[in-house]
Amino acid sequence: MKTISDVIEMYLCELLSRSDDGMIEVQRSELSELFSCVPSQINYVIATRFTPPRGYLVESKRGGGGYIRIKRIASQHINEISQLLRAVGDSIPQKEAEGIIWRLESDGVLSQREASLLRVAVSRETLLLPLPERDILRARLLSLMLATVYGYRSNDS
Repeated sequence: MKTISDVIEMYLCELLSRSDDGMIEVQRSELSELFSCVPSQINYVIATRFTPPRGYLVESKRGGGGYIRIKRIASQHINEISQLLRAVGDSIPQKEAEGIIWRLESDGVLSQREASLLRVAVSRETLLLPLPERDILRARLLSLMLATVYGYRSNDS
């Protein structure tokens, strides 16, 4: 017997399969009403079933007019992004972050401009916080930016 989580997942997968660009944008409140469940059930399904290792990138904005954007990652990028996100982890020093950015730039994944923007975003001059908070925020920023770059690149292939 299918659970409510299974039904919500199937519904979102169906929307994605009908999408021309492999991306959907939905509202948590509308999904909650549609499936007669609490919004946290929607959060649970998205957090556990629409992850980078399973081939998805998720972006969300809370509040009035908020949305959840789910994008399918091209299969050739799933392992790459999963490995990178594991390398970044929950905390990363600036030198390691710059090393990842340098590698992606030298491999042609990032343009020189993109790499420069990422370096500025993860620099200690930008992240004016004490350690370890600075390294934690750097990891979050870098992970989201890399996932976004790979998500957008997946349509280029």
